[in-house]
Amino acid sequence: MLKALQLSKSYGSHHALKNLSLEIEPGEIFCLLGQNGAGKTTTINLFSGFIAASSGQALINNIEVKPGTQEYKKHIAYIPEVVHLYGHLSAVENLDLFSRLAGLKYTSTELAGFLQQTGLPESAFHRRLSTFSKGMRQKTGIAIAIAKNAGVILMDEPTSGLDPKATNEFTTLCKGLAASGKTLLIATHDIFNAVGLARKIGIMKEGELVHTVETSRITANELQDLYLETI
Repeated sequence: MLKALQLSKSYGSHHALKNLSLEIEPGEIFCLLGQNGAGKTTTINLFSGFIAASSGQALINNIEVKPGTQEYKKHIAYIPEVVHLYGHLSAVENLDLFSRLAGLKYTSTELAGFLQQTGLPESAFHRRLSTFSKGMRQKTGIAIAIAKNAGVILMDEPTSGLDPKATNEFTTLCKGLAASGKTLLIATHDIFNAVGLARKIGIMKEGELVHTVETSRITANELQDLYLETI
């Protein structure tokens, strides 16, 4: 479970996030929409523990997220817009390295199994990451999250720069993760993908969560109209 309780972040007189209250259940995908500066990335960074809240709480499985603490980290995985892995290492080598850093050790067969779950072609398992497309790098990053057995996966603009085929593969992969009980919080600009991906969507403006809608009750065109009216 992921929960925000009156979560706020300020930089001097600038309020990047204002009193966010939010709860996302296991197996749920929640997308945040908004313009640049609306507070989406700030929200992701607060749940990741990259920055400290000015007030309120960010909770992962009822554990408060605070920079410098460790307990919450075993429950989360973070996948940025550009997945930063080691280009001179292969997909299997990156997966093995990051698993070991998390205190986990897997056999070669198990590592290959995690990569297979993401739909990465077997022919790419032993290729250097420097030769990968963005979509392939994302799949490797998601394999790391699967190997870590993180219950909460945080993503920032994951479909930016992906072609339609890669976006569709990403959507299918995320739905599979949610079906296995993972909780996903995704910051995105992609309105139409968000409707097909998430169970709930939040629209942010100037650091506030202005609307929360269930995708079963709104079409992509209706969401686009609401988004344009809001911003």
